[in-house]
Amino acid sequence: MRIVSLLPSATEIVCSLGLVDQLVGVSHECDYPVEVKRLPSVTCSAIGSGLASREIDLLVREQLDTEKALYHLNMELLTELKPDLIVTQALCDVCAVAASEVEQAVCELPGTPQIINLEPMSLWEVFDTIKLVGEVTHNDQKARQVLNDLNSRVDAVTEKSRLISQELQTRVAFLEWIDPIFNGGHWTPELIHMAGGIDCFGTPNEPSHSFKDEDLIAVQPDLLFIAQCGFKAERTEQDLERLKSIEGWDSMPCVANRSLYYTDGNAYFSRPGPRLVDSLEILSHTLHPEIFPLPNYLNPAIRF
Repeated sequence: MRIVSLLPSATEIVCSLGLVDQLVGVSHECDYPVEVKRLPSVTCSAIGSGLASREIDLLVREQLDTEKALYHLNMELLTELKPDLIVTQALCDVCAVAASEVEQAVCELPGTPQIINLEPMSLWEVFDTIKLVGEVTHNDQKARQVLNDLNSRVDAVTEKSRLISQELQTRVAFLEWIDPIFNGGHWTPELIHMAGGIDCFGTPNEPSHSFKDEDLIAVQPDLLFIAQCGFKAERTEQDLERLKSIEGWDSMPCVANRSLYYTDGNAYFSRPGPRLVDSLEILSHTLHPEIFPLPNYLNPAIRF
């Protein structure tokens, strides 16, 4: 089977099933595992690189308001690759090529490849997408093995978190964007709960929402955790001073007790694939390090 993946999480799912050799094309953002970097990119972004976070947000809003595409398909290359299967999503137009554009493109391709859309809103729905890709690619047994491993790791966290009393649960403000402030939606509140925390913004299984600066101050979090969507840790560091300049910043408990953390939001939390379980382990260790030792293959969140 010749597979084209149009989003990083789908690429990670395909590779987790041992199908990296069947991938013939990926999106320009697919960077994990490292083997996929050698594959041709069938997409490009309409948003330039090197922009400030506020500029990126304004451009994205403008593109969406005018129904202009944020990403473009390279139809010539896609035709040359002759895919049997295209894996994409209709969950978020900010994350990948719009589903309507993919459907239109398939009509122009020879052989009419199969399309599957992955649209998870929770961790369990992410697991369902792994099962689905396994079924479509005739790798059901491998998918079951992958899911058994992931479920075991999740169970190891949740069994310990049940022992944490309500008084010791940490109130967490999770940010997936800093300028402007966006909370972490979709599966993130679920991960916070599993890790023994309480989500201050309270939007489980819903898209992320933008908030005013004063909304962050108002929730008075015990711990602030930042994983900016699509940004590595080094890029997030550029935005931290903007947070510290917010009026009332010093009034928050998380500032007083120095419970301020950030991590690689490109690798973790924003990709609905197998590494969401890595994300859970990083988060649980950050909230309760005495209860949740961090696996040696993961780096801890960075305190600032």
